Amino acid sequence: MANRPKVVLVHGFWGNASHWGKVILPLVRKGYDVSAVENPLTSLAEDAERTRKMVRSQDGPVVLVGHSYGGAVITEAGDLPNVAALVYIAAFAPDAGESLATIAQMNPAPGGESLRPDGDGYLWIAKDRFREAFAQDVPEDETIVMAATQKAPLAKVFGDAVTAAAWRKKPCFYQVSSQDRMISPVTERWLAERMQATTISLDASHLSPASQPDAVVALIEQAAQASG
Repeated sequence: MANRPKVVLVHGFWGNASHWGKVILPLVRKGYDVSAVENPLTSLAEDAERTRKMVRSQDGPVVLVGHSYGGAVITEAGDLPNVAALVYIAAFAPDAGESLATIAQMNPAPGGESLRPDGDGYLWIAKDRFREAFAQDVPEDETIVMAATQKAPLAKVFGDAVTAAAWRKKPCFYQVSSQDRMISPVTERWLAERMQATTISLDASHLSPASQPDAVVALIEQAAQASG
């Protein structure tokens, strides 16, 4: 266990580090040292720097895992020397110069119709459409809590471009959600193919860490074993 890579988890929009709860427990019980970054969702640069600080604090190699927007964060922050592998969970994986908006426009997903801006520049998922858009295969009681506690990003973050793509230098793993309504599954497959990532596909919503955590854990463990 001592020589296993550490696991650092990076959440996406409309959630926080607690969205990894069902993934954290199995990994810890398997003997992994796990940390989950709590990002402000205020800019890609700020979120990437927060993530770098967490990665730098780890003693030894790290498997860096990003869900949704977290994929852009690990793409920007994942070039640190102790990052052994990158794992993308239904995630954006921009190349240098690309933003979330660039990628999302390729194949618009229906969940975008549920987004609501506020007067302060933040972008929310309408509470009454949260489960339908974001996590249709997660128990309803859980999604009611998620909708009420969602962490909205600043809308401008969608336009923040990646400066350098760590996936061009690191081993990559990708989980496609075939029932994703926030990122088109067609786009997810294309991103995985572009990265030449080891890829699995789940019959899952966008929030696969909550609906199919065992499969997500298995992919993270595969990345850890390949890089250990």
